[in-house]
Amino acid sequence: MITISWFPPLLIFVLVVVIIVFISKMGPMLVGAQYVPTPMNTARRMLKLADVQHGETVYDLGSGDGRLLMIAVQEFGAKAFGVEIDPFRYALTRLKIKWAGLDEMVTVKRGNLFDVDLRDADVVMIYLLPKANAKLAPKLLRELKPTARVVCHAFPIPNWKMAKVDDELMLYRRNEQ
Repeated sequence: MITISWFPPLLIFVLVVVIIVFISKMGPMLVGAQYVPTPMNTARRMLKLADVQHGETVYDLGSGDGRLLMIAVQEFGAKAFGVEIDPFRYALTRLKIKWAGLDEMVTVKRGNLFDVDLRDADVVMIYLLPKANAKLAPKLLRELKPTARVVCHAFPIPNWKMAKVDDELMLYRRNEQ
């Protein structure tokens, strides 16, 4: 007689994977945007547009695979903080940071970007959809220090005055809002 004792554990495993993939895909879309990686040269341009200085703290809201965080630390001498809701990308980022030896300079949290305290940010990087930018605007005004800068990729923050525009990148200064 053939037994199929492996079937229930396999079914549970498949169900868990399906749930994780569903959360991974739907979580970011419900909060702000689906994952679309910022090209490396665009990430550098965002950091240059913000005029990131050595020792400043850069926040990336929806940090994806962590590329912007790592560039901020390695090329600009900044400290970096990222928040990512997708468990796969969060885990990938943690591994990349550990492998690069950047644990001391980069912090990544898994969670909702709307729950992150922004008071320590000198610069905030955003690549979110217009609806998410609009929802985030009051939080930015409430929590950012007056000297903070915000750089948006592709979509502006509604009703905010842009300090500078570089193609699809927009720089805002907190003290000008």
